[in-house]
Amino acid sequence: MVSQKQLKGPDVFARTFAADEKSLLAIAARLEARAKHGFFQQVVGEYLSALQLGGNESVLDLGCGTGVIARMIASQDDWSGRITAIDISPYLVDTGKRLVSEEGLADKIDFLTGDAHSINELQGQFDVLIMHTLVSHVVDPATVLQEARRLLHPEGRIVVFDGDFDSLTYATDAPDGGVETDRLQAIAGHTQGRVMRLMPRLLSDNGFRLEWSKAYVAADIGRADFWSSTLPALRVLLPSAGVMSESDASEYVDKLEGASMNNTFFASCNFYTMIARGIQAA
Repeated sequence: MVSQKQLKGPDVFARTFAADEKSLLAIAARLEARAKHGFFQQVVGEYLSALQLGGNESVLDLGCGTGVIARMIASQDDWSGRITAIDISPYLVDTGKRLVSEEGLADKIDFLTGDAHSINELQGQFDVLIMHTLVSHVVDPATVLQEARRLLHPEGRIVVFDGDFDSLTYATDAPDGGVETDRLQAIAGHTQGRVMRLMPRLLSDNGFRLEWSKAYVAADIGRADFWSSTLPALRVLLPSAGVMSESDASEYVDKLEGASMNNTFFASCNFYTMIARGIQAA
């Protein structure tokens, strides 16, 4: 049986089940800051609009982190449905429970700890399953999609939103323009850098029919905006992944923050949302 704990690479976001507290604090802070940014607010708003939820569906936020998506859905005035939020990290689940309590949403969201590759006890219980920046970090995307198919009602829908992290780049003043540091970031922060390019085929191969999609580019030119909350996290996560020393990571981030102050910053990555519906067996 496939398990996230079989992971061989250093992707820190994929190892939240065993990460140190300093790394988990940095990850949680990044997730929360990212969720408040207009780009992600737009992305989530557009895929929720495309879903046309009635307000009483059963929804699973799989790989929920701190429960950002679950909380956004639960906070809608007309929401009366059931939301379950699952993550492999007990720390992030506990953080999510604390946040929903602070926001008065504790009666609308159930948090569980679990591995997205195997959650058999909830089979067939959900109308909608959302994977928001999950599949780029899992050991086996196909297994996770197969599990999603089992978790959903026969014609339930899945939302997959994630980055094409092989396109992620931070320009630097190094002779290679940042090629090597981009490579190190890819090793440290993502397990499946090209998975969204494969997603239409993966969905079809695992019992889904693609119904809606949208492409985005998150690019900051001159000043760091969307990417600004990533920079402090890199000081912690690059050394945690073992791809840079603390001093090298600090120097790297110092230069990126300096470029932002000097209006010479550049960072960009492609993102994609896909919504697919389960196909009933003949």
